[in-house]
Amino acid sequence: MDGMLSQDEINALLNGMQDGGSSDIGSSDTPADDAGGSAPAGSSADQSLLTDIEKDAIGEVANISMGSSATTLYSLVNRKVNITTPVVTLATWDEIIREYEKPCVFIKIKYTEGLEGTNILILKETDVKIITDLMMGGDGTNTDGELGELHLSAICEAMNQMMGSSATSLSSMLGRMIDISPPEANLVDVETFGKGEDISSFLGGTFVRITFRMQIGDLVDSKIMQLYPIDFAKSLYDFFIDSQEPEVPPAPEPAPMAPPPMPAMDPGMGMGMGMPPQQPNIGMGMGMPMQQPNMGMGMAMAPQMQQPMMPNVNIQPASFSPFATDVNAMQSTENISLIKDVPLEVTVELGRTSKAISDILDFAPGTIVELDKIAGEPVDVLVNGKLVAKGEVVVIEENFGVRVTEIVE
Repeated sequence: MDGMLSQDEINALLNGMQDGGSSDIGSSDTPADDAGGSAPAGSSADQSLLTDIEKDAIGEVANISMGSSATTLYSLVNRKVNITTPVVTLATWDEIIREYEKPCVFIKIKYTEGLEGTNILILKETDVKIITDLMMGGDGTNTDGELGELHLSAICEAMNQMMGSSATSLSSMLGRMIDISPPEANLVDVETFGKGEDISSFLGGTFVRITFRMQIGDLVDSKIMQLYPIDFAKSLYDFFIDSQEPEVPPAPEPAPMAPPPMPAMDPGMGMGMGMPPQQPNIGMGMGMPMQQPNMGMGMAMAPQMQQPMMPNVNIQPASFSPFATDVNAMQSTENISLIKDVPLEVTVELGRTSKAISDILDFAPGTIVELDKIAGEPVDVLVNGKLVAKGEVVVIEENFGVRVTEIVE
């Protein structure tokens, strides 16, 4: 099925809900909580431990981080990867046992910088086999046999790169450096394994469950889960809210106040300061000197009217010598002998080819590797990895050599 319901199926579901019963029309592998944000029927988890706003924010963070992980997974398996919008609910270990396929692979990732907590990813055993087969160059159909150490090592490497790119997205989104430890993968049969705290302590109580639908080409179409401790989810929410708040620009510094204007020079003030009067003192003949009434004012204004003395500085225009026009003369003075003793690595390449990991693992004494060179074609001579010449292989006494036949421009 493509996951879409027809109009008849929708009407049948609505009629069943109005009658108080249930209907099996249009059922799929996706649980009821995947269609919305509410808890599944019969859930024993306390959904009030997280508000709806916190669930929406955590879902947004998971959506962005898993989007970058899907891009990384595409580069590993060379197949189109689609991961749908996540659904965030609270769950307990009993619900994981009841709802998820057995056995499954638990992948534990611990945050070592920027965040404190553990992130557990749950994948189906069949999905792990398909992903590892694609990573090794297969077509994704080699899923027979038991899940071994090779599968767990390969899925750990895939999750390391996926969650590494997810941590990079979180770093840019939250504005802080986020780093993780190498993942640990374990095959777990949840029905016989025991309690969840044997895997991680937070699985013994209520925790956050983020559900995705993952599609890889036409090979995988299943549900994956990401489990968070509640305190880790709340800290993630706090960092996300802080990163969304706009930064308040700093208050502009007050502009420096302009100095008060200098008072206009008054003839009387000049007389009070001992300056010669601009006009003859008419009052001198009457025995009443005119400068005495202004003497106190002139002395009081004198500090404001003092000007700093400017030092005598000799200022001259800058002069530059003209550029040399004879460039060839400058180049001719270079001495190439200064670098003649520098050692360089000379490599003769007979040819190249590319092989899948599965082919390389099959190598044994006597295996023939076909190269991309035609027999008798000149070999490449490389200096420090750069092609400089072509030549033919010769034998000098008991050693191989190369006779240069062409210099590559």
